Amino acid sequence: MFRDRYKVLFLKYLTVILFVAWANFALSQAYIAQRKTINYEKRQYNGGTQNWKIRQDAQGRMYFANNEGVLVYDGSNWQLFPLPNRTIVRSLEFGADKKLYVGGQDEIGYFSPGRNGSLVFTSLKALIPKADQVFSDLWDIVSIKDDVFFRSNDKIFKYSKGKITVYHARSWLFMGYHLDKLLAHDEQKGLLQYVDGNWQPFIAKKDLPNEFYITSISKYSTSFSLVTTAKNGVFVLSDSTLRSFTLSGDGIDNHQHFSAALALDDGTYLISTYLNGVYQIDRLGQVIENIAKKEGLQNMFVRCMFADANHNVWLGLDNGIDFIAYNNAVKHISPAIFKDGGGYATAFYHNRLYFALSNGIYQVPVTDMGDLSYVKNNFKIAAEGQTWNIMAAGGHLLAGKDDGLFEVEDGKIVPIYNATGFWIFQPYLNSLKQPLIAAGNYYGVRLFDDSGAKLTDKGTLGTYFESARFLEVDEDNMIWTSHPYRGVYCLNPETKKVKNYGKEQGLPSALNNFVFKVKGRVVVATEKGIYAYDARADKFAPSQQFKAIFGTRGIRYLKEDNLGNIWFVEGKSLGVVDYSAAPTIINFPELNNRILSGFENVYPINAENIFVGSENGFYHINYARYKQNIRPLKVYIRSVRSGSGTDSLLFGGYGSNTGGDDKPSASDALDLGYAFNSLHFEYSSPVFEEQSNVEYSYLLEGFDKQWSDWSKRAEKDYTNLPAGRYFFKVKARNHHNNESAVTVYTFTIHPPWYQTILAYGLYIIAIAGGLYLIYQKQEKRHIIKQQKELLLQQQKNQEEQQQLAYQHQLELERSEKEFANLKNEKLQAEVEFKTSELASSALNLVQQKEFLTKVREELLRLQKQGKDTVEVAEIKKIQRMLTEEDKLNEQWEQFSIHFDRVHAGFLSLLKDRYTTINQQELKLCAYLIMNLSSKEIAQLMAISVRGVEVSRYRLRKKLQIPTEMNLFEFLFNIQRELMK
Repeated sequence: MFRDRYKVLFLKYLTVILFVAWANFALSQAYIAQRKTINYEKRQYNGGTQNWKIRQDAQGRMYFANNEGVLVYDGSNWQLFPLPNRTIVRSLEFGADKKLYVGGQDEIGYFSPGRNGSLVFTSLKALIPKADQVFSDLWDIVSIKDDVFFRSNDKIFKYSKGKITVYHARSWLFMGYHLDKLLAHDEQKGLLQYVDGNWQPFIAKKDLPNEFYITSISKYSTSFSLVTTAKNGVFVLSDSTLRSFTLSGDGIDNHQHFSAALALDDGTYLISTYLNGVYQIDRLGQVIENIAKKEGLQNMFVRCMFADANHNVWLGLDNGIDFIAYNNAVKHISPAIFKDGGGYATAFYHNRLYFALSNGIYQVPVTDMGDLSYVKNNFKIAAEGQTWNIMAAGGHLLAGKDDGLFEVEDGKIVPIYNATGFWIFQPYLNSLKQPLIAAGNYYGVRLFDDSGAKLTDKGTLGTYFESARFLEVDEDNMIWTSHPYRGVYCLNPETKKVKNYGKEQGLPSALNNFVFKVKGRVVVATEKGIYAYDARADKFAPSQQFKAIFGTRGIRYLKEDNLGNIWFVEGKSLGVVDYSAAPTIINFPELNNRILSGFENVYPINAENIFVGSENGFYHINYARYKQNIRPLKVYIRSVRSGSGTDSLLFGGYGSNTGGDDKPSASDALDLGYAFNSLHFEYSSPVFEEQSNVEYSYLLEGFDKQWSDWSKRAEKDYTNLPAGRYFFKVKARNHHNNESAVTVYTFTIHPPWYQTILAYGLYIIAIAGGLYLIYQKQEKRHIIKQQKELLLQQQKNQEEQQQLAYQHQLELERSEKEFANLKNEKLQAEVEFKTSELASSALNLVQQKEFLTKVREELLRLQKQGKDTVEVAEIKKIQRMLTEEDKLNEQWEQFSIHFDRVHAGFLSLLKDRYTTINQQELKLCAYLIMNLSSKEIAQLMAISVRGVEVSRYRLRKKLQIPTEMNLFEFLFNIQRELMK
């Protein structure tokens, strides 16, 4: 019996537990759409686990008070700036001077840009009286006008005009800003207000709840503030009146530790907790949603919250940082009930939203026609199974499923035709104006009569039996359908004729043609742009209406909304042609590669509600907000480093002040030595929700010729830049083609020392000196060369003169020789002539001798005749012969003269030297010089040969010639002596 009772109790408890679990499951997502949440873990930002305060500067960078220092996030990179003593930073705030004031244990000061643009901490501790320089953590920092207040546990420091004033208390529990008042909670005195340098009572301790501990004060309205506490719940503060603000719904505990409150743009508020994440409440305190781990938070312990300039929310967690894209206009619809099914179609019908997925049809009631992404997550399943389409047609909500055509009624489906699967439905009026429904299915187009309460099957249209997933009715009541691989078909419902259109009929090809109706006309989206039908030519041609917009882009899907905008899919990307002004294309990169390819579907209800089918559920686009979020981008240079080997930081990304909307100014420009002519630039745009869609373009004026191509790369290197002044320019754009203003960083690279003015002056001096030395050297060389040339010339001249002299001598010798030869020849000729004369004379002498012989012989003949008388004729004959003898004597005289001429006065010398010599001996000497023989001499001298020898002997004696010397030789020596 007790056992049964325990069983009953156990079943009851089990039922309760299951119910609670189901309720928690059902309420696991408050709205049908889920915001995008980005988690930043410790390993990503590389800092401490806990994050205590969050702020943002005018450039968009986010600052976090972290256990290990100040964290800075610019959208792409994290930086950590620790305090000098490495203590925890629990608070931070920008002052009116744009400096970032921070504090830690026994440390107080601010971060501001250093000379190289990096954040540098300046301590103010020295301004504190020595007795108060030891203090605990600075938990709160409040900036009012030019004053900055810091709260520790027992001291409040006021920094004003370079001085610090200390306000003591046993325990300062809180300090914050309420409307235009600075409040501080003194544990003993209650809530105090700072007035004219003094802390005055604002709400007495007795008027505060017991154990009252404020954690935050934030704006609730122009006259009220929300006050969160650690144990007492949430309050509304007006003037000096504190009223409890009870939160209700979702089982919220009003006495849990609330850490902060934050007002949102939509009139709701976020309340963070230490145990249960964040609650979104309305102005009445009703809980709208509990944002916890199931909504994407990585940690339920939320220490602080901050709304950035783009109205998105940052959470500082006990372990990590979270970003919630509250202002994001694109949200994902994939509640647990969808079971990750693919989204095919959406329909809004009779205050219900219907979603057709790969695993069924789901419906959710709609009570407010605002942003439908905030519809409560009360989904119910209407039907199971593959559902290709759901749409209202002719007063019916029709569902095309894999197993037939159905009508959805009161959350259930009623079968109409189940012989095949159906794709699409379009209302149609026949020639009799009867309402029909043309339904494309797996095997053609089927007509249904819509004149009654129920649709009535009218059979298949014509002889078209191809799959008709795309179907439209034109202004002439012709039905157009297309097959992805076989072209476009026109079906005439009256004649039942079917005509196929392909490449020969003007389409770019028979493949990938999709029929849609936009701007009142049926068009075909092709791989080469949009084509329209020309009825006169019965052909297709590029649509001039859309050519200027789409060109030859390959379009797969078209849908016109009620504002005239055309939504389209190109490849796996969604875009819209906005006609609110001049046609402008706006892309949605958030959905790139997330659309259900091949079954694209866009369902526009109004500007706030566009539903897009995806691979996993659907996406909701608040198009009106999406356009509002197209704001001017900002871009800044995050760092400039030298790649010269030291990799030194030249510019840290911060201009003249930390919190201002500053860019590198003229004072930030750097003068760099030539050793730093290789630079690395990093830049960023503080777009946190869609950082991956930001692109950059850069230009180094003075080096690059034109802007670079757009790229997602947020850095650029330049190496070996020549000396000169440069302007590095960078700009950013997002997926809206929205460009930022250009940010410029100016720097000058000085030439190397060997290219400076001084160096050039030295070069000029050195070159001039060198040229002078070279000139001098060249001059010396020239002089030496001239001297050498002169010497060589002189030597050459001397040689030439010697040569000429030698040649002249040779010429003289040759001339002398020639002259001597000529003279010799002449003398020879003369000698020969004289010799011939002498020979002639000698011959004459010989003839004379012969003559005398004849005369003697003639006289002897006469004597022999014995005659006593001689005839006169004979006497005359002898007389004539004697006359000739006289001539012979004359010839000797001539011979002697000629002989002396030929032989240089030989005979005269003999006469002079040897006076005793007679004429007969002279003749003998002449004959000997002439080298005549003794016989010839005998004949010429008319003596015998013996007489010649005797004459020779007598002549030797007279000339006193030694016996050993030849007479001829003696005479020849005398002649040679005469010749010299």
